[in-house]
Amino acid sequence: MANDDLSKGDHVEWKSHGGTAEGTVEKKITSDTKAAKRTVRASEDDPQYLVRSDKSGGEAVHRPDALEKTD
Repeated sequence: MANDDLSKGDHVEWKSHGGTAEGTVEKKITSDTKAAKRTVRASEDDPQYLVRSDKSGGEAVHRPDALEKTD
Protein backbone atom coordinates (compact mmCIF):
# COMPACT_ATOMS: atom_id res chain seq x y z
CA MET A 1 0.00 0.00 0.00
CA ALA A 2 1.47 3.34 -1.00
CA ASN A 3 1.45 6.10 1.60
CA ASP A 4 1.74 9.19 -0.59
CA ASP A 5 -0.48 11.07 1.84
CA LEU A 6 1.93 11.13 4.79
CA SER A 7 2.41 14.50 6.48
CA LYS A 8 4.87 16.06 8.89
CA GLY A 9 4.13 14.79 12.39
CA ASP A 10 2.58 11.49 11.28
CA HIS A 11 3.71 8.52 13.36
CA VAL A 12 4.99 5.65 11.21
CA GLU A 13 6.84 2.36 11.44
CA TRP A 14 9.24 0.62 9.08
CA LYS A 15 11.30 -2.53 8.90
CA SER A 16 14.78 -2.07 10.30
CA HIS A 17 17.53 -4.63 10.85
CA GLY A 18 15.19 -7.60 11.16
CA GLY A 19 12.64 -5.81 13.35
CA THR A 20 10.51 -2.73 13.13
CA ALA A 21 11.34 0.84 14.05
CA GLU A 22 8.94 3.65 14.86
CA GLY A 23 9.26 7.36 14.37
CA THR A 24 7.79 10.58 13.12
CA VAL A 25 7.69 12.03 9.62
CA GLU A 26 9.85 15.17 9.54
CA LYS A 27 9.24 16.14 5.91
CA LYS A 28 8.37 14.98 2.41
CA ILE A 29 11.29 15.19 -0.01
CA THR A 30 10.38 15.90 -3.64
CA SER A 31 13.74 16.82 -5.17
CA ASP A 32 17.31 15.56 -5.04
CA THR A 33 18.85 16.64 -1.76
CA LYS A 34 21.16 15.61 1.05
CA ALA A 35 19.43 14.12 4.08
CA ALA A 36 20.24 11.53 6.73
CA LYS A 37 23.92 11.69 5.74
CA ARG A 38 23.35 10.65 2.12
CA THR A 39 22.19 11.95 -1.23
CA VAL A 40 18.49 11.33 -1.70
CA ARG A 41 17.09 10.97 -5.21
CA ALA A 42 13.47 12.10 -5.15
CA SER A 43 10.91 13.91 -7.29
CA GLU A 44 7.23 14.94 -7.18
CA ASP A 45 6.39 11.60 -8.85
CA ASP A 46 8.77 9.59 -6.67
CA PRO A 47 8.88 11.25 -3.23
CA GLN A 48 10.73 10.06 -0.17
CA TYR A 49 10.17 10.88 3.49
CA LEU A 50 12.63 12.00 6.13
CA VAL A 51 11.74 10.28 9.41
CA ARG A 52 13.17 10.57 12.92
CA SER A 53 13.42 7.41 15.00
CA ASP A 54 11.64 7.46 18.36
CA LYS A 55 14.24 5.14 19.86
CA SER A 56 17.55 6.53 18.60
CA GLY A 57 16.59 10.04 17.51
CA GLY A 58 18.44 9.31 14.26
CA GLU A 59 17.21 10.38 10.85
CA ALA A 60 16.45 8.06 7.96
CA VAL A 61 14.91 8.45 4.51
CA HIS A 62 12.36 5.98 3.17
CA ARG A 63 10.13 5.57 0.17
CA PRO A 64 6.39 5.76 0.94
CA ASP A 65 5.86 2.03 0.41
CA ALA A 66 8.36 1.26 3.19
CA LEU A 67 6.40 3.28 5.76
CA GLU A 68 3.21 2.30 7.53
CA LYS A 69 1.16 4.92 9.36
CA THR A 70 0.44 3.86 12.94
CA ASP A 71 -2.00 6.47 14.26
